[in-house]
Amino acid sequence: MHAADPRFRTLNPAYNRVFRPGVLSLGLVVPIERYPASRAPTMHAHLERVQLAEALGFSSIWLRDVPFDVPAFGDAGQLYDPWVYLGFLAAKTQRIALGVSSIILPLRHPAHVAKAAASVDQLSSGRLLLGIASGDRPSEYPAMNLSYSDRGQRFRDSYAYIRAVGQSRPSFANALASERGPDAPLFVSVNPGSMLGSKMVKDAFGVPGRDIQIGAQILAQAATDSSFASANGLYFDNDSGRFAPPHPQAHDPDVAGMIVTWMESWLKRAL
Repeated sequence: MHAADPRFRTLNPAYNRVFRPGVLSLGLVVPIERYPASRAPTMHAHLERVQLAEALGFSSIWLRDVPFDVPAFGDAGQLYDPWVYLGFLAAKTQRIALGVSSIILPLRHPAHVAKAAASVDQLSSGRLLLGIASGDRPSEYPAMNLSYSDRGQRFRDSYAYIRAVGQSRPSFANALASERGPDAPLFVSVNPGSMLGSKMVKDAFGVPGRDIQIGAQILAQAATDSSFASANGLYFDNDSGRFAPPHPQAHDPDVAGMIVTWMESWLKRAL
């Protein structure tokens, strides 16, 4: 939001309903009940209470992402998995915004988070408010065979991944380029074109595909054209006809090493 412009950005209906300039909005965190003698709520009449909140004009309902009942923390949240519960509430309400504060991003694969969030937002007609966090319960991480100490980096990587999959054509670049010596060849990743008329496309999709010469021409251009002379490590998308930003995992040495190891293993067997 620009300092000279008091308006919030227009996003989806939920955001537009909750975040309005000069207007106070009130939401509730589920479970909507008191349970002072227990770490876990009863969830009695939980749907009826959410529907009552909607009827009374509350702008939003907020869920939490609590995968385990951790005794040291003292609160198990709303018990139900947030994505399943959001889908249930989406089908049983009409207007109220459905928020989650927050999905513990390092504990979940970002592809699953991105698809689940997009699904809920679509099925609820744009009523999702997605919050993300790095988590504050150390005992949850070893339960999922994950390290707690590096959750910050995993959070940043997952956030970048989710932003990247929002592109029309997420792409990977060639990490080998960062290791080349001064006399080594250039490494340029090229997408020759989507749905070209190769045997794979014909067999897998049952369609003739586009002219395969499209792919052959860009590969010849990459080998001879001066525009590729300084493109070491870049990715060229022939569908859009330009160099495109790499996928965040293109810079992950672990992912690159795994792919190279698999390729070398396959080549040894093949040769």
